[in-house]
Amino acid sequence: MKDFHLDARLEGDTIALGESPLCLYRLMDDARWPWVILVPKRGGVTEIHDLDDADHDALCRESRTVARAMAAAFAADAMNVAKLGNVVAQLHLHHVVRHRNDPAWPGPVWGVGQRVPYDDRERAEIAARLSRCLDFLVVSGR
Repeated sequence: MKDFHLDARLEGDTIALGESPLCLYRLMDDARWPWVILVPKRGGVTEIHDLDDADHDALCRESRTVARAMAAAFAADAMNVAKLGNVVAQLHLHHVVRHRNDPAWPGPVWGVGQRVPYDDRERAEIAARLSRCLDFLVVSGR
């Protein structure tokens, strides 16, 4: 398997929260939604079905756990979990908290308005909140 390197666009658009043995946990730098991206640390993998069985099962478990934790922590009306890969081919899985009053409801968040980067205070606050709700998964990098 190829060496793993985080795609430059993902690195530029997100903030490191930590990692598990399988995934990097990244916060999308867009204050409009609590939005965490899981990036499996497997080089050259672009699709979920390309993972071996153990990694596939681990990603599904981590994704479910992240979605449940974020839904509870942010009182989500819905959780959008998606793998797209149309712009960034590297395998990554989006977890977006949705509320009925958010700027894109009921449509998808992609392509809606302009990204609103977190300011320093907001970034620290959301990272701490996510770190608390994901503490059982994230092992380093905070």
